[in-house]
Amino acid sequence: MPMHRTRCSHVRAHRCRIVALSILAALLGACAAGSPSRAPARIEIQEAVGFTITESTHVSSDMRTDYEEAVHLLEQGQQQQGIEVLREVIAKAPELVTPHIDLGIALHRAGDLVGAEQILLKARELNPGHPVVHNELGIIYRKTGRFTEARNSYEAALAIYPNYHYTRRNLAVLCDLYLADPGCALENYEAYMNTVPGDDEATMWVADLRNRMGL
Repeated sequence: MPMHRTRCSHVRAHRCRIVALSILAALLGACAAGSPSRAPARIEIQEAVGFTITESTHVSSDMRTDYEEAVHLLEQGQQQQGIEVLREVIAKAPELVTPHIDLGIALHRAGDLVGAEQILLKARELNPGHPVVHNELGIIYRKTGRFTEARNSYEAALAIYPNYHYTRRNLAVLCDLYLADPGCALENYEAYMNTVPGDDEATMWVADLRNRMGL
């Protein structure tokens, strides 16, 4: 049975979506035709490189074509066209998590926060142990003023993968600017910088926070 693996590097987590799209498109080339079947997705943690989400499924050859088209459209910045093709992919294989995440991110970028949240909640239902889902939902919750929900979502992502550095940064900013929780902010800024020590902007934020805290 073909395996769909999504690797998210803790150093380049912002490229997770593109990596996931490319890997899935390549792997779908070997998939057999027929009705989709699915084994439960699982997460594997590799501290040195990040995490890998593995899903097993059979899909038709048409799926590969559609998914590759979605990849191309999104990479070319044609968000709306890519969104429509991703919807077709999900209609053909509603059990796969990654296309839901990709669609959620694309809708978010297109300004449809309600639609993005709905599709990401579906992704969370399909795989509640997917760190990217929790991180993306946290961003939407923060943008829509639901700060406690955002914190809970970020913390859920970190409970699965503590070195998910973008989530550390997101949680630090949330605690610093929106929750007035300097202890949480400092803890997560410092954890983030342990993974990304060359972030000059974060270094400045930590210095400012320490000054405000009298440290």
